[in-house]
Amino acid sequence: MAEINYSEVTPEIKKLAELCGKNGMIDQDLYAKYEVKRGLRDINGKGVLAGLTEISEVRSYTIVDSEMVPCEGKLFYRGIDIEQIVEGFVKEKRFGFEEVTYLLLFGELPNKQQLEEFTALLSHYRSLPTSFVRDIIMKAPSSDMMNTLARSVLTLYSYDESANDISIPNVLRQCLQLIALFPLLSVYGYQAYRHYHDGQSLFIHQPQPELSTAENILHILRPDSSYTELEARILDIALVLHAEHGGGNNSTFTTHVVSSSGTDTYSTIAASLGSLKGPKHGGANIKVMQMFDDMKATVKDWTDEEEVTDYLRRLLHKEAFDKAGLIYGMGHAVYSLSDPRANIFKKFVRSLSEEKGMTDEFQLYSMVERLAPQVIAQERRIYKGVSANVDFYSGFVYHMLGLPSELYTPIFAIARISGWSAHRIEELMNAGKIIRPAYKSVSKHQEYRPLAER
Repeated sequence: MAEINYSEVTPEIKKLAELCGKNGMIDQDLYAKYEVKRGLRDINGKGVLAGLTEISEVRSYTIVDSEMVPCEGKLFYRGIDIEQIVEGFVKEKRFGFEEVTYLLLFGELPNKQQLEEFTALLSHYRSLPTSFVRDIIMKAPSSDMMNTLARSVLTLYSYDESANDISIPNVLRQCLQLIALFPLLSVYGYQAYRHYHDGQSLFIHQPQPELSTAENILHILRPDSSYTELEARILDIALVLHAEHGGGNNSTFTTHVVSSSGTDTYSTIAASLGSLKGPKHGGANIKVMQMFDDMKATVKDWTDEEEVTDYLRRLLHKEAFDKAGLIYGMGHAVYSLSDPRANIFKKFVRSLSEEKGMTDEFQLYSMVERLAPQVIAQERRIYKGVSANVDFYSGFVYHMLGLPSELYTPIFAIARISGWSAHRIEELMNAGKIIRPAYKSVSKHQEYRPLAER
């Protein structure tokens, strides 16, 4: 018997796929007929209310005379403006991701002693089971670090004697361990892949207890473990800005949906990782970088607004880059006038570009951020404003930090695990019904026919 090729799409599979296409397409007019909220959003793009949360708030509209009016975007963690949070970290010259994680999980800011004890607890959990790197991460390394991360999370279930216990203290313990381990699982997974597939030297640095999460990422990733203070602080800001974004984003909603079934923490977080991996969600920053690489290779004069504008128009007309008709990094499902995370990030991107000698690239990004909304407004009918989102600058930051593109989305996950954990605990504490939205059947009834008559 011939050996199975697990990557081959055979003629038989292609034929069966055609059958899927024949019987799988739904008349698009039916969505309007039955007023289906596709993507759980109404015709104006507003999300359908599916739950309540105290963890964070995403604000893009204000109410004026009983009408919703677009405003500059705002993001609040447990009621505190993210801009104030970041400003506090910068003024006091300290790392903030650990404090934000505490705030999201427990609903209040820690004092100095509480923060030191919490940071020490995360440091204590930042150790993988004996031989885990050799037996799990090093075996069958994947080219996609999100798959490696999900596989590692699911395998950790086997090391937990209380894996199925969904009491709040046990779930909190599991979440804290995962928050602490995500940097190791991501970076070690990447290093294993590059060693076995590209023949690069394999080095495994142990995390240092006195270092922050951002510092440890750079420490265990780089062969010489070196980094500048600016590099570590900007990576920390990136983690802070990506840690949480309301209960309605795809991966966090996945956390709520899966948690509502009563399943274990490892299965829940693996499902959330699967959601975040998608290019419409956590993988968007890679698309932004690839788009700019193509732009820099195509546009001869990066300072020529007409030439850049022409490239942006060709993007929208599916004539450039991946021909998808999108300007990646522009627009957001919620924000219209501005994404506060992008505004905060931009302030630090300029400084890093100066340190790295990449000010020309920064000026190109700034020009595209200014021109793209104008081009989109001219070429497309849109129901709300368009502005740069956090993905617009995050990929550029990771590139300047020398992070491999394979780790762009895992960095997002390293941050967002804090928000997922807070939402999982919130869902379990307020346990209601299993989340089950309605789908209307539009299939045509038919009679069963015996096999001999078909």
